[in-house]
Amino acid sequence: MYQNSAMPHSIFIETTIPRLYVSRPSRDLLQLARQELTREWWDTQRQEFDLFTSQLVLDEVADGEAVKASERLQLLAGIPLLDINDHVRALAKKLVSTGILPSVAGRDAFHIAAAGVHRVEFLLTWNCKHIANPFIADRLHACFSDAGVHLPVICTPEQFFTDDNNDPEDQNPDDS
Repeated sequence: MYQNSAMPHSIFIETTIPRLYVSRPSRDLLQLARQELTREWWDTQRQEFDLFTSQLVLDEVADGEAVKASERLQLLAGIPLLDINDHVRALAKKLVSTGILPSVAGRDAFHIAAAGVHRVEFLLTWNCKHIANPFIADRLHACFSDAGVHLPVICTPEQFFTDDNNDPEDQNPDDS
């Protein structure tokens, strides 16, 4: 489990987090594991952080089945919204125009840009195609550095859990 310091760290909550939290259990084992990790993180750790999101995230989670959309919006109720200002728009546009993100990922560019411009420390997501993608990490760092913006740590809820007793690298094979 994440060990908090004296000052709470800040986290931008991206669309996939509330979507997975309220979704029906998946038959896909990997997706089911992500759902469970998301719920466990939200229920046990979110209060340790200063959470932020944006109106774009609220717009995205409002789409779909009315009951689930309402549940997602309720989950995010009260979380401060980051302003989508000119600086955010310019950086998001640059992420797409330079080819770091494809044009179909325009909203994802806004999520990353908003978190960075507003100096949020972490961006929490399960979007590993366009956001938490190791193949674009270096280009994201370069783009943000060129713009004079700090790139948040992009991670999944799973990365906030540490249990030294369950780390396979720490286990001695002879202990099995």
